[in-house]
Amino acid sequence: MPTYQAPVSDMRFLLNDFLEIGKYQNLPGFEEISPDLTDAILSEGAKIAEEVLFPLNQSGDEEGCHFEDGAVTTPKGFKEAYKTYTEGGWAGLTADPKYGGQGLPRVMGVAFAEMTTAANLSFGTYPGLARGVYEAIDAHGSDEQKDAYLPKLANGEWGGTMNLTEPHCGTDLGLLRTKAEPQDDGTYRITGTKIFISAGEHDLTENIVHLVLARITGAPAGVKGISMFIVPKFMITEHGGVGERNSAGCGSIEQKMGIKGSATCVMNYDGAIGYLIGQPNKGMRAMFTMMNDARLGVGIQGLGLSEIAYQNAAAYAKERTQGRSITGAKMPDQAADPIIVHPDVRRMLLTMRAFNEGARALAYWMALNIDLAEKHPDEAVRQDADDLVALMMPVVKAYLTDTGFESVNLGLQCFGGHGYIREHGMEQYVRDARITKLYEGTSGIQALDLVGRKLPRKMGRLLRQFFHPLDQFIQDSMSDPEMKEFVMPLAKSFARLQQATAWIAEQGLKNPDQAGAASMDYLKMFGLVALGYMWARMAKISGAKLANGGDDHAFHERKVALARFFMAKSLPETSSLLSKITAGADLLMALDADQF
Repeated sequence: MPTYQAPVSDMRFLLNDFLEIGKYQNLPGFEEISPDLTDAILSEGAKIAEEVLFPLNQSGDEEGCHFEDGAVTTPKGFKEAYKTYTEGGWAGLTADPKYGGQGLPRVMGVAFAEMTTAANLSFGTYPGLARGVYEAIDAHGSDEQKDAYLPKLANGEWGGTMNLTEPHCGTDLGLLRTKAEPQDDGTYRITGTKIFISAGEHDLTENIVHLVLARITGAPAGVKGISMFIVPKFMITEHGGVGERNSAGCGSIEQKMGIKGSATCVMNYDGAIGYLIGQPNKGMRAMFTMMNDARLGVGIQGLGLSEIAYQNAAAYAKERTQGRSITGAKMPDQAADPIIVHPDVRRMLLTMRAFNEGARALAYWMALNIDLAEKHPDEAVRQDADDLVALMMPVVKAYLTDTGFESVNLGLQCFGGHGYIREHGMEQYVRDARITKLYEGTSGIQALDLVGRKLPRKMGRLLRQFFHPLDQFIQDSMSDPEMKEFVMPLAKSFARLQQATAWIAEQGLKNPDQAGAASMDYLKMFGLVALGYMWARMAKISGAKLANGGDDHAFHERKVALARFFMAKSLPETSSLLSKITAGADLLMALDADQF
């Protein structure tokens, strides 16, 4: 049977030592942040993840969701767990106190989200989608809409969904056909079909707030004619309660490879009443508010699944006895040594752990910058933080899910044939992790977003928000002999990233296929360098604590050792990626379509 323990000590290190969130007490939501408060939140969050959500993960996968007569029933125990979740105030952890939320920083919400998705990804999709709806309405809705919907979303009484994809179009939203017909009372009648709608129908909440992309009658073709609408499952009464059923329903649920406890629905809108959010034909702007929030959340899912896979693989490797160490028996009193003595098993475990801790640092850094972009009083700081988040979001989403999936597979590999058996739980993590590379924009789409939209924006202004502080860190640390083993590999990899960026900029102008062909390798290189930057910074902090004789010697010694491993065994991949990037598009475009 699998186990899970939230990595609270590493989270604590990132929040207090790496990000130093206590120094932002001048910002809204940070006023009462202290090590004691973060410890309390992490500890209580760990309890609900470990004791309430995790025990339902395997059983929820085995049972799945049930669909009958348009209604969806979630797996046994989910309703009770959701009640515990909402009663504890977790649904509104980062929501505005004005609407009943806890008002905590986004970075604290991301730490808790990692716990929930690691413990039970299927369960985590329900409150996760509601959080995205909350953000979109808060950013783009009218005061009346905020007052009507945000309190119920913040306390978890109502759920939420994002309705983008249609049977004939996914990423290319300009092709969508869902119609919105204006009514005399200012509402719209929404008609169309949406597919792959996570949490589109379920029994956890009394109402579900659907955010639906549709085209108002007579609107321009393509993405310029898309608007966003609030379409509640049940209409709201004048007193804010639940009224009559709207003409929005679930036609079926998908039978999926993974996340079987999460209802993935076909949603049919048959003249359903909808309310416009923001201005007509400006739905894409509101959509990206949801998508950015969701993409960070999905990146966290990749990390969370990698973390739980690592924990179980490491435990198994220390217990499973098979063969002898190639340097001689380590446990001569037993028939065999535990498999953790074998270098290749250690390679897999160290690769997983180095990714997990580096990815966690990157994700939390981005979450903090979302807080700064929203709350900092200095406009220049807000702009810089927003630019950094915009640049890094496709990297966080794609790199953390791609590498997270690879990591989960390594975890299964550590089990050998036993990993393929349901009992140990590892095969579920592989199946669940696979979706993270697909939804909220596939990895290929994220790579195209990075090279096609983010790199050239504002003449490279976004890129400077990552390149400049990284270069400054390298320059500042180069003279420190204790940092040489970390800074030199980082500097070399950064130089390769700069070279690849220049190549894409030059060749992509001549032929866009060059940028497209390089995009996935470039995004992976960017992710590796970003994690190298995180590891160098963490090594500097832990090295200083070791030199000063601080507490938790073993923790910081392990950090430094993992940093060495990443620099020597993971970061050098940037060299081969540079070769692949500069190989160009001709190799990919050489065959005619009918030759495939």
